[in-house]
Amino acid sequence: MFAVTAARLTPDQPLTGLELGQRPEPVAPEGWTTVALKAVSLNHHDLWTLRGIGVHVDRLPIILGSDGAGVDEDGNEVIIYPVINDPAWRGDETVDPHRCLLSEQYDGTLAERVAVPRRNLAPKPPSLSWEQAACLPTAWLTAYRMLFTFSGLRPGDTVLVPGAGGGVATALIILGNAAGYRVWVTSRDEVKRTRARELGAEQVFPTGARLPERVDAVMETVGAATWSHSVRAVKPGGAIVVSGATSGANPPAELTHIFFRQLRVIGVTMGTRDELARLVRFCEITGARPVIDTVLPLPQARDGFARMLSGQQFGKIVFRIA
Repeated sequence: MFAVTAARLTPDQPLTGLELGQRPEPVAPEGWTTVALKAVSLNHHDLWTLRGIGVHVDRLPIILGSDGAGVDEDGNEVIIYPVINDPAWRGDETVDPHRCLLSEQYDGTLAERVAVPRRNLAPKPPSLSWEQAACLPTAWLTAYRMLFTFSGLRPGDTVLVPGAGGGVATALIILGNAAGYRVWVTSRDEVKRTRARELGAEQVFPTGARLPERVDAVMETVGAATWSHSVRAVKPGGAIVVSGATSGANPPAELTHIFFRQLRVIGVTMGTRDELARLVRFCEITGARPVIDTVLPLPQARDGFARMLSGQQFGKIVFRIA
């Protein structure tokens, strides 16, 4: 079958480790099944894998990708939940010490077919296209968990989203607007600020700009480039919910501001199977849909990786599988 593979780990030039071509068919062990994929989406996690983050060299070559939607062996249209955890674990899958994502220890979704545990399949509603469904399991699930599980926000509260173009950021804007939050966005790119407003952001600002007032919570995915501004932007007693650091993982601590204003700093990684099911229902009820930047056939995956690496995208990059 055709697949997109991390063949080498190259921290400084990640695309040099990317290989496209034929790979063996997946074999489903006891309790697993195979899914014929219809659409898959790209995440920064895939670039981090090529840089050697989250995967060990002895796992190579490994098929990339954590998100996808397709048809299972019984003919059901499904969305793949990408967190693989110990079957004996009970409770939140994301805190299982033995958890991993697809493409870390097991081959991922950037392929014609993938093997996954049966419990990791969620029904795909007819109202979602294959491309839309493929965007939900990582970026949109992370945004859902940030906003609705950990932020403490209530309808009418103000939330700041630093950075306007990525999959999580666009999900935060759309989900936050649908939930009745006042969504403010910062970006250094004027075009992306305009598009954020079109998605429902109430106000948009250049990166680092002084805000009219402090916000109830900040959804931080950028990291070093925006961290100081995020800490100073939140009200006393407010929250900074962190799910990524695309601009660098070692921002200044800002400890004085954090303890003096009694801020809550909360880390978020992905979400649970139950949260994915609730996210799908939320999209059905509200009409919220992922922003898709680009749709490419899987054999053109290198172009999608290059677009993400350049930071040009606004929304999700999706690969369609015939």
